[in-house]
Amino acid sequence: MTTMTVGDTLPNLDLVLPDGTRTNLRDRAGRILVLYFYPKDDTSGCTREAQDFSAQQAAFAALGADVLGVSRDTPAKHQKFIAKYDLSVPLASDEDAVVLDAFGVWVEKQLYGKSYMGIERATFLFDANGVLMRAWRKVRVPGHVAEVLEVVRAIA
Repeated sequence: MTTMTVGDTLPNLDLVLPDGTRTNLRDRAGRILVLYFYPKDDTSGCTREAQDFSAQQAAFAALGADVLGVSRDTPAKHQKFIAKYDLSVPLASDEDAVVLDAFGVWVEKQLYGKSYMGIERATFLFDANGVLMRAWRKVRVPGHVAEVLEVVRAIA
């Protein structure tokens, strides 16, 4: 497992969008990028986070920032999740966990005494040059999007 640290640049890695097309993270340079990782579509915390980012989508865009959510869910599952909650925040799939591993968010977790691999909720903020400016680890959903938006305002 590796991890991204402040000052690192966007890695040359692909994600799959809900329509099945691929996007490379390096292609996102040129605009501020808020890249957030979440465990699973259609669960309470993940739904709230996606709704919060969707509610602030226009505010991020006005500051020249793109937002992209990433999980291991399939593109088809993302399509259903987006439709069910009328989400505007773009989502991407990393089914093989290559990007998750590169960012250090594919981690061992514990539940009821059992260990398993899962996604640590985290957000990474890259400037328009593709340089990591800030990382939030072990994110708690309430108030998180507002905090990210304030930091984006400060660097925009």
